[in-house]
Amino acid sequence: MIRIGACGLWSLAPLLALAGCSAQRLTDAGAAQPRVEIAATPYFPQTDHHCGPAALATVLGASGADASPEALAHEVYIKGRKGSLQLELLAAARRHDRIAYVLDPTLPALLRELEHGQPVLVLQNFGLSYLPLWHYAVVIGYDRERDTFLLRSGRTERQRLAARRFLGTWQRADSWAFIALRPGTLPADPDAVRYLEAAAALEALGNHAAVTPAFEAAVKEWPANALAWFALANNRQAQGQDAAAETAYREVLRLAPAQIPARNNLALLLAQRGCKTEAMAILEPARVAAAGGPLAAELIDTLHTVESSSVSATAVCDKQ
Repeated sequence: MIRIGACGLWSLAPLLALAGCSAQRLTDAGAAQPRVEIAATPYFPQTDHHCGPAALATVLGASGADASPEALAHEVYIKGRKGSLQLELLAAARRHDRIAYVLDPTLPALLRELEHGQPVLVLQNFGLSYLPLWHYAVVIGYDRERDTFLLRSGRTERQRLAARRFLGTWQRADSWAFIALRPGTLPADPDAVRYLEAAAALEALGNHAAVTPAFEAAVKEWPANALAWFALANNRQAQGQDAAAETAYREVLRLAPAQIPARNNLALLLAQRGCKTEAMAILEPARVAAAGGPLAAELIDTLHTVESSSVSATAVCDKQ
């Protein structure tokens, strides 16, 4: 569900009075360190209804991006709704060349990022399910013994919130959280598919060079993942790095010989440099496998392109 952070400013004193703790939630969740505080995290005081821009500027600044709440307000603040949509925050992070990685909605996932030195932007609901009061904040640490979280929140630079209270507000917002990563930096416990999707969303903006380190980090982290190699191959090809792209496509097919898109793209690259026979050999298994399927028409187009290409007497072609 998409929610909008309305970000009204309110007093937390009555809420904190309700934050008594009957269990050590951080201990139960496996908090690995007695205390974590990412003290270098920037702080931007929130103005009325601008908790979204302030929180986003905080995590972007922590990643090394240059962004202010005032500038970000023009990107994410919806005046008529007095707040910011989650999707707009993610999109704005990408416009600043950062990978917007949405965390698994669990407390252990949040703790691992904090222990990894990564501040986390969270959505909270200080109201009720039927009368919500949305708020964006940035979690910067925890104290396991006191069972509290530390946040950059609203007009409070270092808010200490009991774990029971924080988790209540966070869970009423479906435990939504994300981190802004410099391309090439991985989350604490990265999920390959989720990370590649987040990197692909950044690449979709058209700055292929900016996201290259992310795909390079992915194949290093998951060297046996054909999807990671395919993403890197496409990224290299988009930048005109045909030789490097060909190498990556061949790695895809070594790991997953039946991968049709990789065969299609590699065949086109081979034909382009004059290796027509080799291109046909690469393409034929894909054409047979795709017959009658959704990729059949595209492969027929590729086949015609390869058939009409010229053979180069000087090209060095690898036999497959």
